[in-house]
Order: sequence, then C-alpha cells, then structure tokens
Amino acid sequence: MVDTAPEPSSVLTARTPAAPPRSRSPLSDGDLWLFGEGRHLRLYQKMGAQPSPDPARPGTHFAVWAPNARQVSVIGDWNDWNPGLHPLTLRGMSGVWEGFVPAARPGHLYKYHIVTGHPAGALQKADPYAAAAEDGPGRASRIWRSSYRWGDREWMENRAEQAARHRPVAVYEVHLGSWRRPPNDPNRPPSYREIAEPLADYVSDLGFTHVELMPVTEHPYPPSWGYQTTGFYAPAARHGTPEDLMFLIDVLHRRGIGVILDWVPSHFATDPHGPFCFDGTHLYEHADPRQGIHPDWGSAIFNYGRHEVRSFLLSSAMCWLDRYHIDGLRVDAVASMLYLDYSRAEGEWTPNEEGGRENRAAQLFLRELNAAAYREFPGTETFAEESTAWPGVSRPVHHGGLGFGYKWDMGWMHDTLRYLARDPVHRPHHHEELTFRALYAANENFVLPLSHDETAHGKGSLLSKMPGDDWRAFANLRLLFTYMFTLPGKKLLFMGGEFAAREEWGHDRPLDWGLLDDPAHAGMRRLVSDLAAAYRRLPALHRGDHHSGGFAWVNPADRDNAVLSYLRRDPAGGPPVLTVLNFTPVPRAGYRVGCPSPGPWREEINSDAAQYGGSGTGNLGRAEAADEGRDGYPASLTLTLPPLGGLALAPVL
Repeated sequence: MVDTAPEPSSVLTARTPAAPPRSRSPLSDGDLWLFGEGRHLRLYQKMGAQPSPDPARPGTHFAVWAPNARQVSVIGDWNDWNPGLHPLTLRGMSGVWEGFVPAARPGHLYKYHIVTGHPAGALQKADPYAAAAEDGPGRASRIWRSSYRWGDREWMENRAEQAARHRPVAVYEVHLGSWRRPPNDPNRPPSYREIAEPLADYVSDLGFTHVELMPVTEHPYPPSWGYQTTGFYAPAARHGTPEDLMFLIDVLHRRGIGVILDWVPSHFATDPHGPFCFDGTHLYEHADPRQGIHPDWGSAIFNYGRHEVRSFLLSSAMCWLDRYHIDGLRVDAVASMLYLDYSRAEGEWTPNEEGGRENRAAQLFLRELNAAAYREFPGTETFAEESTAWPGVSRPVHHGGLGFGYKWDMGWMHDTLRYLARDPVHRPHHHEELTFRALYAANENFVLPLSHDETAHGKGSLLSKMPGDDWRAFANLRLLFTYMFTLPGKKLLFMGGEFAAREEWGHDRPLDWGLLDDPAHAGMRRLVSDLAAAYRRLPALHRGDHHSGGFAWVNPADRDNAVLSYLRRDPAGGPPVLTVLNFTPVPRAGYRVGCPSPGPWREEINSDAAQYGGSGTGNLGRAEAADEGRDGYPASLTLTLPPLGGLALAPVL
C-alpha cells in the first residue's frame, strides 16, 4: 500500500499555493484529503499556528482538528484569554476548525478553548501541532516563526555516505538535562546553546560518530525523561527555543557528528492540556482502555487505525527530519506497538480481525513511517527499540519488512550483562549466553546498545553490575567494552558509561565528572576512546557489521577456560581482526589460537594495558603467527591472555 500510494509531496506541490494570502487558508482541499487519508506528511506547514508570510498583512492562521467539538476559539495573551473574541470556523466535514487572527503574532502564547458536547463542558488545550511551547509552569503553546540560518550545508550534502551500512556508527546517548549543569547554576538544566560546544568537543574527543538525544519533544514531567510527550512538534522549552535546538544540532553537524532523536509514537501523556480526550472524546487514542491505556506507564496509546492520527504522527516525524535536520529517529517501545497483548494478561486485550495478537494498524503505520523517512529524506536512518523476535524489523518495506534501518539487539544486551554479572567461577557453565547471538546476528541490521535503561530503575551503573572487588569490576567493564566494539553491529553507549560512573543515573543531577581525576576512571574513558578509534580505523570492524561474511568463529567452544575467539573480516578484502577474550581472572600464558596467516600480528587493543588501569599483562604489542594450523585455520598464534582482558590483533602488512 505504501509503495503504490501517490507521493504526498507531489500532491501538495500541485494543489497548495507556496505563499497563501491572508484571506486564504494554508490548508487546501488536497491537504484535507491527504489528512483524512492518513498520508499527509507536511502538516507542520499547514496546521497549528501559521504566521502570515506577508509582512504587510500580519497575523496568524490557526487550524486544529476537533471533529466532535461544538465550538472552538483561540485564546491568548493578545486577547486576554477571552474565548469570545476569536472563534474558529469548521471546515466542511473535515473536523478541522480554522481562522485568521490579525493580532496574533510570533512569540504570543495561545491555547484552544473547546466547547464539547460532553460533561467536560469547555476545555482549554495546548495545540497538538504547536511548533513551540511555554516553559513551565504554564502549559500554553507559542506562535513561532523560524529565523535560524543553518551552517551545516557540507554535512547535509554528504550525510548519505556517512549513513551507509558499511560505515562505522558509534552512538553516544545523552540526556541533556543531566549530562552537565551550568557551573554558575547547577540546579538548572542547561540550555541547548550552553551545551552545544561542550558536547561537540567531548563527543569529538571521545571518537563517537553520533549523538542520540533522549526525547527533547515537549513533555511536562521531567522524571518521565521525555517519554511522556504532549508536544510532538515542539522542542522542550525548559532547554530553550526552537532556534536554540537548531543551534545545538548545527554545531554537532559542523563538527562531523550526526544527531539521532529518540522519538515516541508509541504512547503519550494524559495531562489535561495535551492531546488526551482532546475535543472531549477519545480522538487521538482508543476509547477502549484495553487498547487505549498503556498498562505499564498509564499513558495513552495512539489509535493507529485512525487516518488523521497517522497523518499527525507521520508529519511529526517528517518535521524533525526536515525542520531540525535530524539524521535519524530512534523509535521507542516498538514491541508495545506491534502486539495487542503487550504487558497485558488474558482478558485484558482484544484480538485483531483474525483473532491474533498482532496490531495490524501499527504495522501499517510503521511501514508508512519508514518508507516516508527514507524516500523524503535520503541519508537519514530509523532505529527500532524492539525486544522480540518479530521478523524483518530492519528489512525494507518492499521486501515485506517493517522498513527500519536498524534494530536494537536487546537480546545481546541482556545475555551479556547477565553473563558478566556472574562470578567468573560460574561462567564456564553459561558459555552459551555469549555464543547464542551468532545464530541470529545476520538476521537484522543490529545496534549493540548499552542504554539508559540499564543504568536506572534500581539496576545500578554498568560498573556496579560487575562482580568482585574494584579491580575486577573495572577489568570486567573494560572487557565488556572490548567485546562490544569488536562484535558485528553498530554501537550505542549511554553517557557516563565511558568513564565507569559509579552511581546509578539520575535525571535530576549531572554526571560525576570528578571521577575522571581518578586514574581508573580516566583509564576507562581512554580505553573507550581507543576502541572507538580502532572501530573507525580498521575496516574489518565495521564494513562487515551486517554482512554474513563479516564474522567467523575461531574457537567458540573453550568453555572450560571461559575464552572466546573470533575473526572480523572485511567484505572488501582488507585485513582481518582477531579478537580473543578471557572471561576469567586467570592470566593464560601460551594460549594457542588459530589465525588466517603466518607472520607478525599487532595488538591493536589490549584492555588490560596499564594506560587503561590494567595489570599490563599481554604480548608487548605484537606476536608472531606460526605456519601451524589450529582451530581450522592454516596458522596459529601463541598468546598471553590477560586476566579479565580482551585482545584485538591485526596482521602487520
């Protein structure tokens, strides 16, 4: 259906004036038709508050979808919030109320006064399509017109190549409110502008390729971390204006760093000023609580079967990709969208038309989302946080998949952290927790995530998950990072993990940057930076991330010693990288491992090196491979394996 539908952009170009005069609505009949069909992609240019483009005819056109309202008027600080002064008119049978207000100008605050036919009576609602929001405690929308001039032309022209599957992708996940705080006001979250240069400097020095921003869409409750959204088109006002967010993204782009937005179409907040029960009825959400209320979060679930709701969400996604130059969307909680019985007991959910548990409307929406993103904005990517075995999450829509570019490998994350939490004496009995991934690693385009979810909700920090005393905990964490950066798959690490934060992450306080004065923490950060550099520098570590020939076991079966060894191969024919991981605290001298060719091999990474805080056990930077077969390979290396350490070696050419 997605592949055969007419291009929305071409319809809009043909039917909509580029600069409508004051007397004409920005919404053409074609716009309303696309909106009602669920295929409009540019509602952020049509709905909400649209300031007049003509300086000689100032004012603002308002348009809001409220099909079950009896009356709608716009109220704001220009009319003393008087609902009787600026009523809107219902546009035919579309359910859209619209009108032009000459006195309403950019910067003014506004809401909609909605008279319902239900006991709720009159409601005052923020604009679901608002481009900007009032900073709390007020909950009004703000009329906005962009004045930002971008400086990232070079990035935008070349980002398609940066997004290619064979390129390295290492993502630094950031919660803006708690990464750092202003030195002169540590109780205040930083503005987008304040954080721009420090974040760009840090990520550039760390060597990561992308930043992923936890949701910066407008949300009223800070402890929700942005996942309880009310404004799907507006950046969070607590950090500044839309131009301020543009500045942050622009700075990152000019430093060669891509920006991924954590976007949440799976549910939304039920705060009274938001989209919930917008016109006195369940407009955006299902009326049936078995479909409309999320049992885990108490939030509202979108009705993906309603065409106007799909247009709303599709246009929100396109808005961030278009207006804010976002390079990728990480779609939250995809599993909760795909399954009607997600987190529900028997009798608490309703089956689909075939009697199954699959949410067909959500599937359609996700396919339309991904098809539109890749078609309308080449060079962007979409990422699914999807925790089940749903087939084809990252398979293209035209091949029957959901169409995401990447899928988070939640199985790898859980299996690996569970394994590493075990005392090393027990690890040989759970070897399959590490080797199982190879059975499915080529099924999807995977991202290996160590995300915020693993450092919150009482789970502790990554360091605190590691067993043993301080020395062993640090060694285990260095081993984990070496494992992650040498496995197939793109990489994601939540802020603070790179220097072994000791405390569980808290959204209301900054990271403990003072830890970097400790050599152990500084060594961890140095290792992560060197791993990121090796990942970028050695083609075998990234070109084959999603290629079946990019990975081969050397010896997956040495469970008695709790040692893993594998090769990363460059599909383009470049030199391989051999990784050997020792998951016990016992140094192993004279450990023989197979390799493809005799001759000298260089230690690219030794996680136990003294500069990282380790014991310095290793091979003095290189080893000579003998012309003696081992593990099914024609040559072999005799190595000293460091305790709780990982080695990555490449042939010297």
